[in-house]
Amino acid sequence: MSDQTLGPDLLVPALLHWYARHRRVLPWRAPPGETADPYHVWLSEIMLQQTTVAAVIPYYRRFLSLFPTVEHLAAAPRDSVLQAWAGLGYYARARNLHDCACAVSALGGFPREPAALRALPGIGAYTAAAIAAIAFGVPTVPVDGNVERIATRLFAVTAPLPASRRAIADLAATLNRAPQARAQASDFAQALFDLGATLCTPRRPACALCPWSAACVARAQGIAETLPARTAKPARPQRFGAAFILTDASGQVLLRRRLPLGLLGGMTELPGTAWRAEPWTEAEALAQAPTPARWRRLGTVAHVFTHFALSLEVYAATVPAVSPCEHGFLRGPDAVKHEALPSLMRKCLKLHA
Repeated sequence: MSDQTLGPDLLVPALLHWYARHRRVLPWRAPPGETADPYHVWLSEIMLQQTTVAAVIPYYRRFLSLFPTVEHLAAAPRDSVLQAWAGLGYYARARNLHDCACAVSALGGFPREPAALRALPGIGAYTAAAIAAIAFGVPTVPVDGNVERIATRLFAVTAPLPASRRAIADLAATLNRAPQARAQASDFAQALFDLGATLCTPRRPACALCPWSAACVARAQGIAETLPARTAKPARPQRFGAAFILTDASGQVLLRRRLPLGLLGGMTELPGTAWRAEPWTEAEALAQAPTPARWRRLGTVAHVFTHFALSLEVYAATVPAVSPCEHGFLRGPDAVKHEALPSLMRKCLKLHA
């Protein structure tokens, strides 16, 4: 296949023409001909990290109703932000989101250049490029999983990820050399996202419908579905723990606040044991219960984090009155629903419903 066939001057118009007809309608995306709000772009990009579009949309809409501008988000209490985020996972994102809103509010708005955006809390190279391109028309290529997959197939990069990631990003950046891509940087970036999300999908890519089908080296070689190649991941470690649902005579449940930093930092949780590599015996676990009581085992909750899988044994007891533990507090059944409880803790409470 000739270099001319692969040239961005031919690829970019074909992609933009396809995008004009097939662009997705998303709540954070500006209508054709309008400029995107950088707050909307930033919020959606942070939420979309490690999360699907379908899962994000209701959270995004709720966030905008609660915090319609970055200034509203900056002025909100941290607990309110964590509560609104609860269920989306990767909770460091929520803390960084609030910190970033405070920084942007102090600056008087979002900077437009990727380097300045990267200096803000929680904004990495990809997110900075996405905000710069989509909201400000800066000619840069944001390389997310979709764009990485497109470039891998378009140029037939057979070296496995993650070692090939830098080379793939460099190849993706060459697509931005065409004048039309630079003049329509916002549409071009979003067109790449849509191409990866709808046609150049991880499994069974719809190559026959792709505007870049004729230029795709991997398709010509019959290897598109095998790319990108990945180095096998090591087995995810398993950890074990116990959680305790302690209620008083009025139905209030004992909760506590996790420390601000680290996994699930600042979120609300049930009292429990440490999480360790060896299973806890029932006697070991109950020795760490918040109070002596007639504890009964409700069952086991399994949960997967990025770097390990967790198995929690859940115990419940009711006592006449509860003395709050360190960092602990009581909440009634209705109030519990509005706490910043991660999905793991909501799974535990469902066993008690």
